[in-house]
Amino acid sequence: MELTKQWREHFKQLRAFDEAISLLYWDMRTQMPEQSAPLRAETIGYLSTEAFKRQTSESFKRLLDEMEGADGLTPIESRSLSVAKTQYERNAKIPPEEYQAYVTLVSEAETAWEKAKERDDWGMFAPYLEKIVAYQRKFADYFGYASHPYDALLYDFEPGMTVAQLDRLFEGLRDELVPLIRQLKQAGAPLDWSMDQKAQERICHDWMRVVDYDLSRGRLDATVHPFEITINRRDVRITTKYDEADYRNALFGTMHEAGHATYEQQIDAALDELGLGGGASMGIHESQSLFFENFVGRSVAFLKSVYPSLQAEHPPLSSIDFETFYAGVNEAKPSLIRIEADELTYSLHIIIRYELEKALIQGTLSVAELPAAWNRLYKEYLGVDVPSDAKGVLQDVHWAGGSFGYFPSYALGLVYAAQLTETLRAQHPELDTWIASGEFGPIKQWLETNVHRHGKSLTPNELIREVTGEDISVRPLVRYLTAKYGTV
Repeated sequence: MELTKQWREHFKQLRAFDEAISLLYWDMRTQMPEQSAPLRAETIGYLSTEAFKRQTSESFKRLLDEMEGADGLTPIESRSLSVAKTQYERNAKIPPEEYQAYVTLVSEAETAWEKAKERDDWGMFAPYLEKIVAYQRKFADYFGYASHPYDALLYDFEPGMTVAQLDRLFEGLRDELVPLIRQLKQAGAPLDWSMDQKAQERICHDWMRVVDYDLSRGRLDATVHPFEITINRRDVRITTKYDEADYRNALFGTMHEAGHATYEQQIDAALDELGLGGGASMGIHESQSLFFENFVGRSVAFLKSVYPSLQAEHPPLSSIDFETFYAGVNEAKPSLIRIEADELTYSLHIIIRYELEKALIQGTLSVAELPAAWNRLYKEYLGVDVPSDAKGVLQDVHWAGGSFGYFPSYALGLVYAAQLTETLRAQHPELDTWIASGEFGPIKQWLETNVHRHGKSLTPNELIREVTGEDISVRPLVRYLTAKYGTV
């Protein structure tokens, strides 16, 4: 078989494993019977290990060596080789038996976390997290690092990023945002955000159609913690969480996940056979979800266009003028829950998690000390008291899934989204007119051409520089927030 055909066949096989694992995971988080959890965890662990073995086998190492010595590789094949080699070198350092045990552990941990959150019982989840953190420290040592063990874990989510860079970036965000938050005026009388779940479901589907999320290649389901998952390029699913006490969570959460899904749906499918499918990084991925949730969904142009239909669906809004509704949707105030946080305070939620993760991986904070440390930082940074672990340290699924190094991507996503939106607006001053008229075709085309289609063929820095002409900068985000919250 021709060498490049062998190369592509390797990634086609991995894609088949990924599809099966993703479908099993989606079912586990949405509709799997509770008693199936242990067996499902074993199955996911087995399939993940089989895929892992193919990425670390001697035969793949020989294929890597042959590809390195090959002439005439195309630029995209060379990029595929570079990414695969780096990933191989990382994966080969983890013993297969440890990897299988770890994958099984996190599958069990996610189910334990779900129960622990529901019952507000930290003790149910803590033993799982202790094991996960131990594995993460061990993996960091296997991978190696120059200055901080957390650097070794960042690669899987934000290639090229380091603790030193994040510390500088997050310090800059704090310096810019804290004074702006302090200048906010007292909010007006609170609005009633309660709504029947059935009405929320209808509105979520309406909004997905408005922003042109392709439901012929996706679907929306309910879950405890919202997520997007790619089964394949023609099957990209999203979930949301309905809260009858506050319908904003489901509506804007659905927009958020639809942004993730639109990115995945528009990646060049040919890249899957080169191991370059998926987002450039989690930060770039998050920039797309935040673009749809905030830069579109919470904008005057979008909300004014959908407000009449929203009032018709939910009669209590008929007595509320648009300006009051818009101010309520964009209200900024310290809060407990990350996924419910406003654009101004959201980064502080991320910085808290980042600092806790660093300390856990460095060994300066134990899992037993985590709830108290969480509560202390929320009081110090956001001025709020945490009433329960369910609304505190148990609120996110990421640690249960072993995603250490993931959280910083959320704040980076805001920075990237602001940079990309500023560039899009500069090139197309009619952007707000498109949004107001529901004309999302040109917007999706711009995103596909400039961001989505590239998948992992460009690094985050390469992508941002190519699209915006600049390196990563917090200035566009600060300009956006200052302009918006100076008028809200």
